[in-house]
Amino acid sequence: MEPFALLADGFAVALRPLNLSLAFGGVVLGTVVGLLPGIGPINAIALLLPLLFAVGIPPESALILLAGIYYGSQYGNSISTILLNVPGTPAAVVTALDGYPMARAGRGGEALAISAVASFVGGTLSIFGLVLLAPLLAGWALRFGPAEYFALMVLAFAAVASFSGARPAASLVAVGTGLLLASVGLDPQSGIPRFPFGRLDLFDGLDFVVVTLGLFAVSEVILAVERAGAGALLAPPIRRVRLTLAGLRDVGASVLRGSGIGFLLGVLPGAGGTVSTFVAYGVETRTGGPERKFGKGDPRGVAAPEAASNAAATGAMIPLLTLGVPGSATTAVLLGALLALGVTPGPLLLDRNPEVFWGLAASMYVGNLFLLLLNLPLVGVFVRLLRVPGWILMPGVAGLAVVAVLAVNRNPFDLVIMTGCGILGYLLRRGRVPLAPVILGLVLGPLAERNLRRALALGDGVGDALFPSPLAAGLWGLVVLAVAGPALGRLRARRGRPRIQ
Repeated sequence: MEPFALLADGFAVALRPLNLSLAFGGVVLGTVVGLLPGIGPINAIALLLPLLFAVGIPPESALILLAGIYYGSQYGNSISTILLNVPGTPAAVVTALDGYPMARAGRGGEALAISAVASFVGGTLSIFGLVLLAPLLAGWALRFGPAEYFALMVLAFAAVASFSGARPAASLVAVGTGLLLASVGLDPQSGIPRFPFGRLDLFDGLDFVVVTLGLFAVSEVILAVERAGAGALLAPPIRRVRLTLAGLRDVGASVLRGSGIGFLLGVLPGAGGTVSTFVAYGVETRTGGPERKFGKGDPRGVAAPEAASNAAATGAMIPLLTLGVPGSATTAVLLGALLALGVTPGPLLLDRNPEVFWGLAASMYVGNLFLLLLNLPLVGVFVRLLRVPGWILMPGVAGLAVVAVLAVNRNPFDLVIMTGCGILGYLLRRGRVPLAPVILGLVLGPLAERNLRRALALGDGVGDALFPSPLAAGLWGLVVLAVAGPALGRLRARRGRPRIQ
């Protein structure tokens, strides 16, 4: 019972008027920066840090505000993803697979309500996991070496079969496209430029935000213009805003599964949040039953990745606080903020600065409650975005993409890259090639390459260097199941069909 007693002390810290105000302000600001692609929680936190130092608020209060921005942005990004098909983070790409089709079918309010509830449940359950299992899971995460991480990345690639249905070749093309885009830039080992095409701008590789906005936002604008030319409506009617109890029951199991997957994978430094949403969606496509309609507007395809995303955001705090190892790009910025505030994350944090750890855990629960109470009543406001006429909405999306791209690196050449990726996305969508595996390859490609090279270097280049532990062997076993499972399922289905005489 000691953790719950310490958590009660944490609530005493979180419910102080200053900290309560900072938690509320953090989640509101996080929702806003998540709604606007290209800004993101990292930029917001970086801009606020000098102000926090100038004001001189206590470290636990500063961390409560910054963490509120972090997990508040997880929900904010789902708004632009669902309503406009403009994901601003890798984790949000999966939500677009079913969230945007729901919005196009007039169910944008339902999708946003599911997102809000799933984010709340995923965040709340993972907070209890943070309190109870932080030391245990931190030790488990330490068992992951380069070989285990590479196996995990390959498992994520194998899971793309979940998105392909009867067209696995399309997913392979998409993953290959993402890996090709990820290879642009300097070789991580030799430093030799790869595919620079004579441009110094490409030495640093392709920025994720630029590529994502091109693949999704620009291609959506092109398709919208095409649909308008064919006489189709660009702004669908809004038929349903409320989420019923029956709807909650339908997605309840998906939320719980996504929460567990997100929390466990979020603990892993590097790509836990991204991998967790893809894995959670893949699990749903396997357990969805015969009536599944994933990729066409299935609510479970929104609930599972949203719960996983928020749970992973909390899980990423475990290696940050207990090991001093950031689990994501945003937690890396939080690590710098903690060190600047005089707090050293690590195993001794709970003894030296208990108010920081337990106050943060309690404030995250309060912040998630704020998010739920704030965003559910505003679902109708967000859905009104779809009532804007297409001739206003689509130029607005294009303008938002241009501003977001220029805000990232302030490099006009990124507009050329975004436009090229937009044309590529349009061609892929016309060819019925899914875009989500492209993003997966783009994000995880560099991580997979680095860990493969490290594993081979540690094993002197021998093939069994990829199987240094039972954990790695188990992950490779899951890869085999992920690859062979769909093929066996199709084979059984063919054998079960009656023959036509």
